[in-house]
Amino acid sequence: MNKKLWLLGAALAIGTTYAAVPNNTILEMTVGDVSTLDPAQAYDTASSEPIENMYESLIGYKGKSITEFTPLLATSYKVSADGKTFTFDLRKNVKFHSGNSFSCADVEYSFQRLMITNNSDSPAWFIDTSLLGFAYWDDATKKSVTWAQINDAANCNASGQFVLKLVKRDPAFISKLLYTATSIVDKKHAVGLGEWSGTEKDWRDWIEKDLTNSKLNEKPSGTGAYQFVSRTPNQGVYKRFSDYWGGAPKIENVIIQKVDELATRVLALNKGDADWTSVVTRANLKQVQGQPGVKVLDDVPGASSGAVFLNQAIDEPKELGSGKLDGKGIPANFFSDLNVRKAFNYSFDAKKFVEQVQLGKGEIRTMALPSNYLGYDPKIPVYSLDKEKATTFFKRAFGGQVWSNGFVVNLTYNTGNVSRQTVAEILKANIESLNPKFKVNVNAIAFSTLLKLADASKLAVSIGSWLADYPDTDNFLRTFYHSEDGAFKGRMNYKDPTMDTLIDQAYSTNEASSRATIYRQVGRRAYEQAPIILTPVPTGFLTYRDNVKGVEENYNGQVSGNWGTYWKNLSK
Repeated sequence: MNKKLWLLGAALAIGTTYAAVPNNTILEMTVGDVSTLDPAQAYDTASSEPIENMYESLIGYKGKSITEFTPLLATSYKVSADGKTFTFDLRKNVKFHSGNSFSCADVEYSFQRLMITNNSDSPAWFIDTSLLGFAYWDDATKKSVTWAQINDAANCNASGQFVLKLVKRDPAFISKLLYTATSIVDKKHAVGLGEWSGTEKDWRDWIEKDLTNSKLNEKPSGTGAYQFVSRTPNQGVYKRFSDYWGGAPKIENVIIQKVDELATRVLALNKGDADWTSVVTRANLKQVQGQPGVKVLDDVPGASSGAVFLNQAIDEPKELGSGKLDGKGIPANFFSDLNVRKAFNYSFDAKKFVEQVQLGKGEIRTMALPSNYLGYDPKIPVYSLDKEKATTFFKRAFGGQVWSNGFVVNLTYNTGNVSRQTVAEILKANIESLNPKFKVNVNAIAFSTLLKLADASKLAVSIGSWLADYPDTDNFLRTFYHSEDGAFKGRMNYKDPTMDTLIDQAYSTNEASSRATIYRQVGRRAYEQAPIILTPVPTGFLTYRDNVKGVEENYNGQVSGNWGTYWKNLSK
């Protein structure tokens, strides 16, 4: 790293005053901390941004489109007549950051490693579902799956082409290949670091392996336009890869800084000491709008859904207080009572949130699904603040014990996220106003910590959102509602066989109208079961310095990064 970049990063780390960002550097200030830089483990937007710029998948998004794709490490592909075999022609003359040459062996290794290490906190479930026929490893699959199955599902043929074989036709499979989990890692580099050998001899030792702190997390090597320099809990530094096959990008250095304090982020943007910053809510936009050199790109399309997760099987004594309905805590199954879930839903004022936080630019959805996706039904009712109904359902809950005895419940959001904090405070105020025996504690913890605890069922109530892995309805509705395959199953412990059946039925057909009909049924049942509280989705906006070019013309809501585009598209 050059001295000028090092000094800039050092100044950020200690919170001192520093010079404006140089023209060869992009500096972002955000609120999310990176969990891991291993693409087979990363499952959050903060981690996905550096990964999707250091690594590449076989294909990528074409410009602003979410349905048209462009070649990356694969130059073309063909699909068999039965829709179950995908054969890819691979790009030649590509180098990894390590200096190693890219080949089909790297692709084979990456997909096999992803399938094998799949664990409850990784995104590999949607690849394993297609290639192995199950979402997560269990005792039965650990015994029955053979190396031959792993090797046959993802391998190189005699012509050097890469071949993926699905267990059954998958209507969304090609879209799945755009997520960062399918990034191609450097096999020689990884094996040299002590990762899986890539052979049969030790593959079982790596089943469900947690890769959060893997050697690849510490020393990434991809084919992307940017390569790793350094990372601390509050800062990541990356530099352009001069041997990138697509040509060296214009921006030399990228720094991502985690800064919890909104005032610090706003001041840095306004002064030109940051190129992009998270102001989180529209209520804060007035602090940067109209400032010299600041650009606000408004009304950008997104692909996310937000929710308050109500955990029906809380696996953490500290979250339960007394563990009883005695006014000093809650039982572990508090949210298993439909009356409690409906009471919480009727206690959230979505309209107030849209008006006051999103300043009228928010969408109250009927489903946990973007409204432009297949099967979205605008006719499904929505919950709105109704204290009379909330009171009625609280009085019914647990045979009247909730109302007569009261409760204490914890509601957790990630530190620095003002929008989610406001959701929590609205719920707290409305619930506590119903009965003096009701107590809601609002807690803030680091983003990475929240992810770990929530997914391990350790939080009673948590707030989060889902940005599409790939542009297909199943990726949302399975994620939120499926009891076995859902990425949020640990946050909710919601088990409904009817819901699982509907989701699986929709995914078993390629016929769009049939899928849409079933997805509308899923939305209706979700309303009736109320397993989560849907939070309004904001109309997107970006706040950045106006000397940064390439954002508006390349913005794609499916790209995970703060810019909505890849760093290689940016310039100053």
